[in-house]
Amino acid sequence: MRLAGAVKRMHDTNTNLNLEFWVKQASSGMSKSSTNSNRTRRLAPIGILFAVLGLALFAYSVRKAGISQIAEGIQRLGVGFVLVLFLSAVRQIVRSLAWTKCFEPPYRLAFRDAFAARVMGDALGNIIPLASVAVSEPSKAAFVRHRVPLMAGLAALAIENIFYSLSVVLFIFSGMAALLLSFTLPKPLRYAAFGSLVAIIVIAPLSYLIVRKRWRFLSGAFIWLHRRAGEPRWTRTASARVQTLEDRVYGFYDRNQRRFLAIFALQICFHLAGIAEIYVTLFFISDTIAPTLLTAFILESVNRVINVAFKFVPLRTGVDEYGSGALAKVLGFTRASGVTLAIVRKARDIFWTTIGVALIVRRGLSLRAEAYQAEEVGDEITIGPVEAPTIPASNHS
Repeated sequence: MRLAGAVKRMHDTNTNLNLEFWVKQASSGMSKSSTNSNRTRRLAPIGILFAVLGLALFAYSVRKAGISQIAEGIQRLGVGFVLVLFLSAVRQIVRSLAWTKCFEPPYRLAFRDAFAARVMGDALGNIIPLASVAVSEPSKAAFVRHRVPLMAGLAALAIENIFYSLSVVLFIFSGMAALLLSFTLPKPLRYAAFGSLVAIIVIAPLSYLIVRKRWRFLSGAFIWLHRRAGEPRWTRTASARVQTLEDRVYGFYDRNQRRFLAIFALQICFHLAGIAEIYVTLFFISDTIAPTLLTAFILESVNRVINVAFKFVPLRTGVDEYGSGALAKVLGFTRASGVTLAIVRKARDIFWTTIGVALIVRRGLSLRAEAYQAEEVGDEITIGPVEAPTIPASNHS
């Protein structure tokens, strides 16, 4: 009887502790959802404003280029759009492969999972204004957390993005230099090209020093904030978790230098496929002059600048059309050819966004829930998840 009473009391204690835990979890989940909802609500008016401005710039660019000329260019492209989609698929494939090569044992991510996560993450980034990077990149790690731990996925993603950023820096520098040396530019475009070169000259050596010297500027920033804010618990947790991420990134640099060439080569393939995509598109739509690899290279490098500078604009609507139209005219094409090129790229992005949304829905997920989860990934890194209480197993024997 005493043994039975003791077992019953232990069971009741476990039940109460578990109930407490799930109440805390529910409260934490409600708090996070409320925070995310408030954050989204605050950003919504700004996102709507940028979307409206982008649409206005899009309408202006299309009207100035000529709707009939754009329609004719799209008609000339025809089935060539299938080739454009094929080349864009190559770009998705090579960056997914690069991500898989950034994992260290014992963790490994299959290409299929990396490809699906990348497409779904980019889809979220394309349809959520002002939060492309904040949602797109963390969501990719969240989509594969059933395959690899979250921190391992984020670290590999950070490493892959470092290689990508390095390739973008070199690509933009080369493109701007070629533009300045090969064509006579109007003052605004010339100043923009010089500004890009100066920014790269400053950023590239600084980024190299950060990796080479292993400067812990992220965790250091949290440590500084921890001291200045009266040493709250969350800053201490945040600095420890960010330092873990930095350790993984810098450790990869020390242990896997043989992989560097392969990963960087994949990033170069990404840019080469982009050049081929523009060349093919202009080959079909341009009715004045034939494209060259040089003009395709310059247009793609400027497109990289637009992607970096206007990431917060949904699908770079308006900005891409205006920039491509103005640059195409400088390169000898018609403004209509540049605007049509941007519209074709937009159609390509919409195609992959549709695929990403379909994959999300196929998994039984909702776009809003996944956007919130991506935001919570960032919260989990800095604040940490709620841990379940450890309950000793009762011995019934």
